[in-house]
Amino acid sequence: MRNKFPFWIIIFLIFIFNGNQNFAQITKVRGKIFDAVTHEPIPFVNVTFKNSTIGTITNTDGEYFLETRNYYDSIVVSFVGYKKQSRFVSKNHFQEINFSLESTIFELQEIVVLPTENPAHPILRNIIANKKKHNPRKFDSYTYKLYNKVEIDINNVDKEFREQRLLRNFQFIFDYVDTSAITGKSYLPIFITESFSDYYFNRNPKTEREIITATKISGVENASLSQFTGKMYQKINIYENYLTVFEPGFVSPIADFGLMYYKYYLIDSAFIGNKWCYQISYIPKRKQERTFRGDFWVNDTTFAIVKIQMRMSKEVNINYINDFVAEYEFKPVKDSLWFLKNEKLFFDFNLTDKTLGFFGKKTTNYMDIQLDTEMPDHVTKINDNVIVLEDAIINDEEYWDKYRPINLTPKEKDIYKMVDSIQLVPIYRTYEKIVGMFAMYHYEVGLFELGPYYKLFSFNEIEGNRIRLGGRTSNNFSTNLMIYSHAAYGEKDNRFKYGGGFLYLFNNNPRLAIGTEYKHDIQQLGQSSNALTEDNFFTSILRRNPNYKLTMVNDFRVDVEKEWFQGFSNKLEFNYKSIEPTTYIPFQKSNVTDTVFYDNVTASEVTLNIRYAKNEKYLRGEFERVSLGTDKPVININFTAGLKNVFDSQYEYYKLNVSFAHKVPLGPFGYFKYIIDAGQVFGTLPYPLLKLHEGNETYAFDRYAFNMMNYYEFASDRYVSLYAEHHFQGLFLNKIPLMRKLKWREVVSAKGLIGELSNRHENIMDFPEGLYQVNDPYLEASVGIENILKIFRVDAMWRLSYLDHEDIEKFGLRLAVQFVF
Repeated sequence: MRNKFPFWIIIFLIFIFNGNQNFAQITKVRGKIFDAVTHEPIPFVNVTFKNSTIGTITNTDGEYFLETRNYYDSIVVSFVGYKKQSRFVSKNHFQEINFSLESTIFELQEIVVLPTENPAHPILRNIIANKKKHNPRKFDSYTYKLYNKVEIDINNVDKEFREQRLLRNFQFIFDYVDTSAITGKSYLPIFITESFSDYYFNRNPKTEREIITATKISGVENASLSQFTGKMYQKINIYENYLTVFEPGFVSPIADFGLMYYKYYLIDSAFIGNKWCYQISYIPKRKQERTFRGDFWVNDTTFAIVKIQMRMSKEVNINYINDFVAEYEFKPVKDSLWFLKNEKLFFDFNLTDKTLGFFGKKTTNYMDIQLDTEMPDHVTKINDNVIVLEDAIINDEEYWDKYRPINLTPKEKDIYKMVDSIQLVPIYRTYEKIVGMFAMYHYEVGLFELGPYYKLFSFNEIEGNRIRLGGRTSNNFSTNLMIYSHAAYGEKDNRFKYGGGFLYLFNNNPRLAIGTEYKHDIQQLGQSSNALTEDNFFTSILRRNPNYKLTMVNDFRVDVEKEWFQGFSNKLEFNYKSIEPTTYIPFQKSNVTDTVFYDNVTASEVTLNIRYAKNEKYLRGEFERVSLGTDKPVININFTAGLKNVFDSQYEYYKLNVSFAHKVPLGPFGYFKYIIDAGQVFGTLPYPLLKLHEGNETYAFDRYAFNMMNYYEFASDRYVSLYAEHHFQGLFLNKIPLMRKLKWREVVSAKGLIGELSNRHENIMDFPEGLYQVNDPYLEASVGIENILKIFRVDAMWRLSYLDHEDIEKFGLRLAVQFVF
């Protein structure tokens, strides 16, 4: 995707770290509390700033952390059976303060303790019984205004890294190094964004809209990126049973079945404002399950959550997130209903606890909350769930000083200046290009971008060694028009290949674009759209069979894409192709007396695509976009009409294809994916224009192909296929002590296909040797392990039918590289 805004962030994620200086404007305290005699950590100890309501309790390891923008001169710790202690706190600094508590001894009369129910359990049952009343998703309608602040920090900043030669021109940034009260790691703020937005919700019919009215992003003036500064992309609702923290399946501390996953303890009771509340602590029952640890305060009459802190359990089987803390505070609305008031999220992203990584911090304030309000017509008619107003980018500091509900610290304000200063350093531009090359596979040179680099060299049996040079115009040339081309040469077939095209974007959101492309190059017919292309170096080294099945194709395409509203789009495409035969893929018709050989198969066709993916979200670049997915099914319908006698097209035909794909989260049991694909060809055609079922002759796993099927093995004119895959997310391996440390995850899958192939097609052209119809079901299945070293997936695959075909694999291993949380 062609974006410039992520590059500088990636640069700092890789290059910028140091320091032991400290200039914080927030008072931060962290530490541990031990028993003075046994030296064991004490859990559930109350820790508060003196004469304040700002406090917390220690976790099961005796750890605590506190932050405040106000001034308090000391912290107080207290716990039943121990003497209260207090310590002086230094204002506006990070400090680590540990306590050793001495026990108090009382002489008591003999008492008899009888077994009874955990006092936290009745309270939990009442919370569950009243969840629907307080769950904002169950309200009929509501609106509010919100202020969002997101900050990204480099962490594990050390002196050794600061002294690296690459950072010689960036030494001024290390004046901003600080220390986290949560983790104790040093960090350097590199990115900050703020936004105001108006949020609208209606339950029936379900409608959700957010209008971002003001936004400010350090170093970036891109309205597309601004859509991610609001509420819609960062949602955690504690009243739901399962929560999504980059990956679904985390069990809420107040889930209906919380007792299956958590131990609860009644810790305290006190007034919060004028409401009497209970404090309950919770810890997970088992290791590595997607659970939290922390505590919450609950009102004694409405049983609404008043405050809650959730910290991700240790050893959770999730990648790259070393720590996660969420804090929520609620306030009463209409007396008996409670609504979110403040939200704080903290993420620690690291490969390991001591490697380079970054913090993500988000603070949200909810204001002007109104329940049972009718959504305005102009909001209902908005096509997208998230809209950024045209004049939303506001860099006027007076505006933000006037309206933001919480003042920025001087250091937070300086982040904007720091980022602008970094971009003025000449060497920064070089770093940006290098990192951009690895991220986007192209290297920018002025008005052009050269690449992709992984296609520079490849090899196959038809061309031998292949050299390819390609490029496209950069955003410096235009942000509406992208022109691209390539040229290649094979030393074995001594033929030049080439191609080029353009994409013109009339509008980015909703998308309206026109594109055209011409290619004179080799192609692998019957290859899935998800497969590695044949001129990819990795395809060359991962091939499991010598590939003699490539064909030369002259391919011309022009298309118009129109997005009508979020999740619904059309594409109208005209395609002309002329396919040449080879010695291995002949085009011939054998008669009684002779054999007729064809020089090519030529077809012109028009295809209308209808795509519907409700609530699908995109990360949009200047030209391309990446889907962030949806929790709803994705439906694709393609109708194709073959146009005889148009540009020497030889055939009239019609094709209909329908696909249905869905990812279904199943909580602690992982998630389930399935794809149903069906189609029919109307007309009489040579086999290259029929449905050549997607084979895979590489060791790379391809979700959209039959991994144990060869190219040109099966063809149909009527077919239906089913793909099913279940990811257990470590459900079983997490419970095996020796396997638990590896954090491997189980995955199983199966694919099936059945179809028909009429003999009438052979009246035009003979089927090549080894091409079959699939009247009986074709089946394959696999059992795999993913998350090997966090990025690899290996599947053991079995072919279950048509085992008598030649040159097939009955069993094989397939490898995939994937980046998942």
